[in-house]
Amino acid sequence: MTKLVVGGIVVVGIAIVSFVVAGAKHERPSQPPGTVAAAAASGAGSIVRESSRAAGAPVGDRAVPASSQPANAKSPTTKPTNESGANNVVAALRQAADAKKHLFVFVYEKDDEQTREGRKTFDTAVGELGDAVQWIAIERTAPAEREFVEKYGLKAAPMPLALSFAPNGAIIGGFLGARLTEQQLVDALASPGMQACLKALQDRKLVFLCAQNGTTKSNDTAMKGVDEFKGDARFTQFTEIVKVDPSDAAEKKFL
Repeated sequence: MTKLVVGGIVVVGIAIVSFVVAGAKHERPSQPPGTVAAAAASGAGSIVRESSRAAGAPVGDRAVPASSQPANAKSPTTKPTNESGANNVVAALRQAADAKKHLFVFVYEKDDEQTREGRKTFDTAVGELGDAVQWIAIERTAPAEREFVEKYGLKAAPMPLALSFAPNGAIIGGFLGARLTEQQLVDALASPGMQACLKALQDRKLVFLCAQNGTTKSNDTAMKGVDEFKGDARFTQFTEIVKVDPSDAAEKKFL
């Protein structure tokens, strides 16, 4: 029986990974469970393409409300750069993690029409989300942001760029500012289960997503197979177990 359970779980795991890979090849997939597993290693282009697909954000059928930002704003640098007082994005990420909030990052380099329009949309979205998120705007060439830019391969990324980070540091979405929509940012929030899965995938681990609660059957049997797999010395360091309650309304979109 254990062999059957483990076999079934492995098949499910393979199916999930296959679904993630297949989803990355389409322009507008449904909400897949995975995203930029190799974002930091594969460069800025991957962050933008794979993150935006993983977030399942629409390309822009929804009308974007008028921004509260004045239309004649000269540059992103003339606007507040963050709402938290952090000196740079690395500090802002730590602060957001401590507050258990998503952090939205607007990355720009020069004052042009695409940057101004992208920032208007960004400001409108974070304004709608309010206390649910923290945010910061950074200039790519600023010395204080060098560590962040190098870590996420943003040196050659098209600007401007909007990124969404979960409280655990997982990248939830990456969007080109020139085509940024308010809805993309509103959708770039992840449930706890999705956050855990994405973080493990981005750390290049195999994820076992276990959907169970007090009313689901064969919980112990299923977990025995999962625990045995993770207990194997060959897989221990590369395996993450994430448990999600299928009745949790917060996880409905993810599941």
